[in-house]
Amino acid sequence: MHRPPSTSSSPAPTLPERRGTALLEFRGLTVRFGDHVVLDRLDLALEAGRAVAVVGPNGAGKSTALRCAVGAEAPTSGEVLFDGAPLDETSPAFRASVAAALDDAASFPDLSVVEHLLVVAWAHGVDDPAVVNAAVVDCGLRSVRDNLPATLSSGQARRLALASCLVRPRRALVLDEPEQRLDESGHDWLRERLLAEKAAGTAVLFASHHSALVDAVADDVVTVAP
Repeated sequence: MHRPPSTSSSPAPTLPERRGTALLEFRGLTVRFGDHVVLDRLDLALEAGRAVAVVGPNGAGKSTALRCAVGAEAPTSGEVLFDGAPLDETSPAFRASVAAALDDAASFPDLSVVEHLLVVAWAHGVDDPAVVNAAVVDCGLRSVRDNLPATLSSGQARRLALASCLVRPRRALVLDEPEQRLDESGHDWLRERLLAEKAAGTAVLFASHHSALVDAVADDVVTVAP
């Protein structure tokens, strides 16, 4: 059962009851661009081994919330905490802990799929090619492993972004509409992948329009409204 959703346009609700210490937490998160309020006093708590889905219509602030979660966007007011301390996206410990695939995920244009993943893995201290090979297979990229990113379909590019998260150590996954551009079999794979991440103790924060994915994966749902 999901907890009742909170909305960013209403007064800040009480944080949901938690089973442990939150790995990632929003406290009264507010983001304004000029006079436009994108997020208004948003509260969220995410623990290891659990998933929180951020839902709402296009333009409601889902992507902004996730950008705040990885330090790519600074809140106007309120706090973002990681491991109980103010989030510092320049911290090596934070960067080593959080794997993210946001809508602006980039790849190395002159490297093949497998070369890109090898570089990402190596940059995060993983020098075992078997990890990369497993991600290539798991993410359905075996047939394009030697292709350049520019030659990939939009669905394959999305799988590459997800694979980039899977070849590195992680305590948390932050995913912006990971179901985008995936077909039905891709949605089934993604559901099982995220459930496996939770079972391994990874915290998962994701924005989604896919109600079946939210129902299957999320332990808590936060609704944002324009």
